[in-house]
Amino acid sequence: MHILLSNDDGHNAPGLKVLFDSVKAHGEITIVAPNENRSGASGSLTLTQPLTVKVSGKRCFVVDGTPVDCVHVALNGLLDSEPDMVISGINSGANLGDDVLYSGTVAAALEGRRLAYPGVAVSLAGSEPEHYWTAGQVVSEIISELKLNPLPARSILNVNVPDRALGDLNGYKITRLGYRKQSHPVVRISASGDYRQYRIGKIGKAADGGPGTDFSAVNDGYVSITPLRIDGTDHSQREHLADWALSLKLKS
Repeated sequence: MHILLSNDDGHNAPGLKVLFDSVKAHGEITIVAPNENRSGASGSLTLTQPLTVKVSGKRCFVVDGTPVDCVHVALNGLLDSEPDMVISGINSGANLGDDVLYSGTVAAALEGRRLAYPGVAVSLAGSEPEHYWTAGQVVSEIISELKLNPLPARSILNVNVPDRALGDLNGYKITRLGYRKQSHPVVRISASGDYRQYRIGKIGKAADGGPGTDFSAVNDGYVSITPLRIDGTDHSQREHLADWALSLKLKS
């Protein structure tokens, strides 16, 4: 098995190092990761300038781009053999609910959706996470299970691990995405003439964090595994919108 590792915290992040150590027994490992922290990059690609790739050791590459840039370059010309799966992480902090809309960690896993095995995004849920080894062991166990019981093509797993010792975890739960309350207001940090500078405010707490959600599982000490899909179509609205669209007029 050939596994491609990436992340959004940068190539020197502790979570990536632990992830490598945790999965290297499963086969050939290649790392293609950003040159710096790219948290919140979501699914952005760099289209306005060339990407520079630095060889940083055996089967390790550093890219001056986003997490999706890293995986895209790896799968479309950089590597001499195609990986079987992409694992992204271990992220410093949770990716729960609508965090997945902004997460570079999740986006990197999504970019590997056409490979033989599911893309896996793994995050360590805590404000100042410490138990990266726990998350690494969880990922290793997931890989072992995927080898025995493969999931359908184009599957994506968003994994959030409580920040605690392995023996203190309560197990695994298959969950759905919850969602957060509105974020806190942006923070104004300076003003000069016509210009203002702001920092993004803190993310909101869970608005939908009840039973069955990823928020609930992590809060209760369980590893949350949320299956994601690329199809963002709201199929429940299609029939209603078909009737609604009959009233639309094209004006010449």
